[in-house]
Amino acid sequence: MTTSHSHGPNFGRRVDGCPRCTELSAGAEPVSWSRSRAPRDRDEDQRRARELREHDCRTAGCVVCTFGDW
Repeated sequence: MTTSHSHGPNFGRRVDGCPRCTELSAGAEPVSWSRSRAPRDRDEDQRRARELREHDCRTAGCVVCTFGDW
């Protein structure tokens, strides 16, 4: 568990006197909201995103392209 910020949203900027900002400045890891997903799910997401970026309808000969459905 981490220390709470003593201020409202500041969009990544550090606030003097805030204990959590001090921790982050000292090298503490930021909170990650996606840790509940298994690493293999993230790897699969990255693989699928790469496939979509590299997709070329003309080369693949798409009859009905589903690009962008994911």
